[in-house]
Amino acid sequence: MPVLDGGEPNSLARAERLKKKIYESELEMLQTQLVKMQYWIKEKGFRMIILFEGRDAAGKGGTIKRLTEPLNPRGARVVALGTPSDQQKTQWYFQRYVEHFPAAGEIVVFDRSWYNRAGVERVMGFCTPNEVEAFLEDCPQFERMLVRSGVLLLKYWFSVSDTEQEERFQSRIDDPTRRWKLSPMDLEARNRWVEFSEAKDVMFASTNIPEAPWFTVEADDKRRARLNCLRHVLSKVPWEDMTPPAIELPPRPKQGSYNRPPINEQFFVPNHYPYDQASD
Repeated sequence: MPVLDGGEPNSLARAERLKKKIYESELEMLQTQLVKMQYWIKEKGFRMIILFEGRDAAGKGGTIKRLTEPLNPRGARVVALGTPSDQQKTQWYFQRYVEHFPAAGEIVVFDRSWYNRAGVERVMGFCTPNEVEAFLEDCPQFERMLVRSGVLLLKYWFSVSDTEQEERFQSRIDDPTRRWKLSPMDLEARNRWVEFSEAKDVMFASTNIPEAPWFTVEADDKRRARLNCLRHVLSKVPWEDMTPPAIELPPRPKQGSYNRPPINEQFFVPNHYPYDQASD
């Protein structure tokens, strides 16, 4: 039987996918509300951090895309940090994350976060046991300080079964345009399923604090996972509809005369799609 992210057997062989028509209708509605929420956040000077953690191929990236694609990128940023540099390794552990934190009116989304220390770094041996222990002790204090400063911190863990992860890994292998999503590190993590389960349980036990609790997203069905997460984000912000009224386009003013350069002096991208096929 499939094994859920927490290590327990799943009673269903495979999650039934939400119908596409329902998914698209709900997604459009939720994304419209997200835009309204962002207007409120900007107007009120609200600060918001949303971080996404979970197994490889659990659906974090797809949810982040649906969350951010309708938003104004000037007020909503995605942060996905790579391997720390030699200089960053000598810094306070949280330092390189703090520099990306939001100012007033901003939303920052972390595609993986400081919890790398309690997950992949621990399991893969990229840090010492003492460093993990220090992180688990410091992190709750760090997050309490963050919340006390007025930042809304939402932490999501995407939970996926081992069988569903296997299928997603294979689909990435089969699709040349998506193979970049599967790294040797992902394959090694696949071999350490139980170790990651243990690391996740220890992490939750230390960092699931009232000020910033963990919210688990059941993610075997990507469509349901995305919709449920977006709904939850919207429910955690006390937003009101502050969408500005639509502007009216006045008649275009008359233009003065101007002789443009000959069109044959410009370079154009070739059109490989004839216009007689445009109305099919």
